[in-house]
Amino acid sequence: MTKTEGRLLIALAAVLIQLMLAGTGVAEVVDRIVAEVNNDIVTLSELQNMAKTVEAQAGIKPRGQEEKKMQREMLEALIDRKLAKAEAKRRGIVVSDKEIDAAMAQFKQRNNIPDDETFAKGLAQAGLSVKEFRAQLADQMTQERLLVMVVGTKVSISDAEVRRLYEQQFKKGGTQVHIVTIRMPFPPGSTEAQKEEIKQKAETILNAVKRGESLAGAAAQFSLKVSDVGFVSQSDLDPRLAEYLDKLKPKEVAPILTQEGIQLMQVVARRSGEARPFEAAAPEIRRILQQQGMEKFFAEWVKTLREKAHIKIML
Repeated sequence: MTKTEGRLLIALAAVLIQLMLAGTGVAEVVDRIVAEVNNDIVTLSELQNMAKTVEAQAGIKPRGQEEKKMQREMLEALIDRKLAKAEAKRRGIVVSDKEIDAAMAQFKQRNNIPDDETFAKGLAQAGLSVKEFRAQLADQMTQERLLVMVVGTKVSISDAEVRRLYEQQFKKGGTQVHIVTIRMPFPPGSTEAQKEEIKQKAETILNAVKRGESLAGAAAQFSLKVSDVGFVSQSDLDPRLAEYLDKLKPKEVAPILTQEGIQLMQVVARRSGEARPFEAAAPEIRRILQQQGMEKFFAEWVKTLREKAHIKIML
């Protein structure tokens, strides 16, 4: 497995953790075609599945004009994916079932998913089947391989660019906080009684931690999992959240209530962040810039596929 595919699994891991906590209540929708792409189509269900994934990553559901804007952006992304997938097939790029099996096994191992039943249940709660998840994973892996094939060595990063990003983002130190979280979203269309039930669960967990129980142990009684964010710089957080967390003592847990649900946050520890020397940070910075450059080149290349394609949007 390539490093790029490894990063993909890490990204999808975060998505699945959110999906497994996202609750039930998925509405049944009659499928229809929302776009034609050459000899292929984009269906409403594909668009909705992508929306669920994006919303799970962000932890919020946009409303009104923002929702319409995001829906159109996701449709454009799906059209690009169809074009890239067709081009990958033309170039003979294939992701085998064995490779997908290996990727999924690694995925479940990294996220401590004990068995296939738990895995399938978590996906089902978000309205996704294992088959659909495998298809998404295969598409992502295929596109990553196409990206490498198309871009190749066309992107080069200068020492000056590496130095510039180091000065902008990596040189600063400052206070860092080690955060762990539990996300407890309200089910879609939940009643006040359902919301109150989730609030009571959160209160039970908070009281258990105050009595000396670990956060993970307190959450386990409700089959909730703790997500370890690791150390993050306070300067990278929303100022209001940073101020809120700054008042917490180590191991103390605080609830954050939003319209979407409740998030329990625990500050495990604090430390003074020390800037890494340029020589130590440079390889990572170069990889970041290389990936950004490749993705930018790939996006421009996909535009050339669009110019030659028959695309009809019916959304």
